[in-house]
Amino acid sequence: MTRHLLSAADLTAEQATEIFDRAAAYAAGTGPDQPLRGRTVMNLFYEDSTRTRFSFDAAARKVGAGVVNFSAKGTSVSKGESLKDTAWTLRAMGIDGVVIRHHCSGAPHQLTRYVDVPVINAGDGTHEHPTQALLDAYTMRQRLGRVAGLNVVIVGDVAHSRVARSNALLLTTLGAKVTLVGPPTLVPRDGSVLAPAVETSYDLDTAIQGADVVMMLRVQHERMNQAFFPSIREYSRRYGLDTRRAARLGATTIVMHPGPMNRGVEIAGEVADSDRSTIVEQVANGVFVRMAVLSLLLEGKN
Repeated sequence: MTRHLLSAADLTAEQATEIFDRAAAYAAGTGPDQPLRGRTVMNLFYEDSTRTRFSFDAAARKVGAGVVNFSAKGTSVSKGESLKDTAWTLRAMGIDGVVIRHHCSGAPHQLTRYVDVPVINAGDGTHEHPTQALLDAYTMRQRLGRVAGLNVVIVGDVAHSRVARSNALLLTTLGAKVTLVGPPTLVPRDGSVLAPAVETSYDLDTAIQGADVVMMLRVQHERMNQAFFPSIREYSRRYGLDTRRAARLGATTIVMHPGPMNRGVEIAGEVADSDRSTIVEQVANGVFVRMAVLSLLLEGKN
């Protein structure tokens, strides 16, 4: 495995498969029993989080590690402490690994300069979220039996989505075809700026024809400082996965969403709750995948 997991581009197809196989073993109850007993993991979260933070917390405890949860609110960060000084504090505490989510792109990379333990990127600005891409690809493999050769359509606010970037990188590494779909203001004209061989489209109805996977993204209003489309109603009409569009998907096509969802905007509630939806499975699989990532990075196989 790599020393750190900062980007989906850090992983080869073989390394990603090793993570999937370890995650599958944990899901089946046959994975290594608490390989991180005696180690301590710090969850260093500078942004609000529900799924990712609690998933990493549960994963670390299940593989035997002690967990220290750090939130920027109520700590010295709110008094102006720098990431560098916080990192030196972690070193003094004897932390064995750090999971970091930060509002600034590149913060996990910067942290590796100040600590000598594995660093896992749990989301940095609009840059990347590699463990989300891993759990998404693992879920595809679980539902469809493979990742290579799949036609994956990622729809929505690609411009502000670290999930889209990491998925584009990992899925193309694993041999899937990836198409990015959304308004011209929210999708790069050349998808290869996110990952090699990625295609782009502004027509959802055309793009989802023949799709094996349709992944919906929410509109990230908190990262926007201008209007990117006329109205939410217009956006939903053109780029929302409603029941009418879902009915035209293939019989085995799955629908994904990294959460949190805006029901009735990018995805209809009926579609999110349907049998083709993997949204709840993604959350469950996130724990197993993060158990695999933590155990493989911290148990001495660097």
